[in-house]
Amino acid sequence: MKFLIIDTYYQGFLRAVYSRNPGLSGQSYEAQWRQLMDQGFGTADFYSANLRDQGHEAHEVVANCDALQRQWAREHAPILWATYPVYRWMPRTKQWQLSVLKKQVEKFDPDIVYVQDVNWTDEPFLKAIKTRRRLIVGQTACALRENIDFSAYDLIVTSFPHYVEQFNRQGVKSEYLRFAFEPRLLKQLGQLPLAHQAVFVGSYSTQHSSGTDLLEEVVRRVPVAFWGYGAAGLPEASPIRRSFHGEAWGLEMYRILASSEIALNRHINLADRFANNMRLFEATGVGTLLVTDWKENLDQMFDIGKEVIAYRSAEECAELIRYYVTHDLERRAIAIAGQARTLRDHTYFQRMQELVEIMRQYV
Repeated sequence: MKFLIIDTYYQGFLRAVYSRNPGLSGQSYEAQWRQLMDQGFGTADFYSANLRDQGHEAHEVVANCDALQRQWAREHAPILWATYPVYRWMPRTKQWQLSVLKKQVEKFDPDIVYVQDVNWTDEPFLKAIKTRRRLIVGQTACALRENIDFSAYDLIVTSFPHYVEQFNRQGVKSEYLRFAFEPRLLKQLGQLPLAHQAVFVGSYSTQHSSGTDLLEEVVRRVPVAFWGYGAAGLPEASPIRRSFHGEAWGLEMYRILASSEIALNRHINLADRFANNMRLFEATGVGTLLVTDWKENLDQMFDIGKEVIAYRSAEECAELIRYYVTHDLERRAIAIAGQARTLRDHTYFQRMQELVEIMRQYV
């Protein structure tokens, strides 16, 4: 099978990468793409690399990276590239990016177009690239914008069990697929000395409001160091602000997790009663003790108490952090077991095996 994975990246991450590499935007498409993938942001090239390892053709496109897409157009569609000055102001930039994306689909000619961001990709584009032999698949694990037309999708894949049920009730075919960890990140990270006790890296957006309240209550009781994005929107009196250290993307995020004794996790409001986020596998994958909010399906992924630690309240969370900071041998034993479980059961190679099996039912 031949996959084209359409992804979008946070603009904060893209600005950080290009500002650290001033000449990057003038380099070839391949050089820019490789630099972005090597940052380990989101799912990076974890889908395509593991699909290729299983004998499939696959490539990721970062559809909203303007510099990257301009370079692709310059190398492969010079007439389209010449039109960029007309479209360079928002919101028309997205219109131009979708035109480039359409050309990329035509050139790569995939059997499966796998859309990682259904909120960004619009319905006219999907209908324009749809053919009788081509499967259009969307992936989501977040809040959905209103009035999305899912009729252009043949399938929606999600790590939210309740989303699967909702989509199927609406007549939209849906399948369950969890997130995972990419083991080659461990070679990129190398051996890191412990530098932090308890850390949290994540978002402080309105979608995480209940989780942010919990974090504020925890940090009032025990020290926690914070990184992430959206903290500027927190109230001035928020205790998170006092130990906030800035944004951390990709490999930088992994380094923080790997150099910490404890990685604190909490889920987005929409997760409801289900464990599903990427931090479950990112933290355990790098060998850090994961302290996460209890969810009814968490024990389907990890042995609670032996591979990860789960809490049901801010008070219990603080108590668990305090305990494991002072019980080093127990903490390390659980962290080692959690990493072993992730490397055994929750890698992207395994997830891509699962994805291929799902695709074979629909292609």
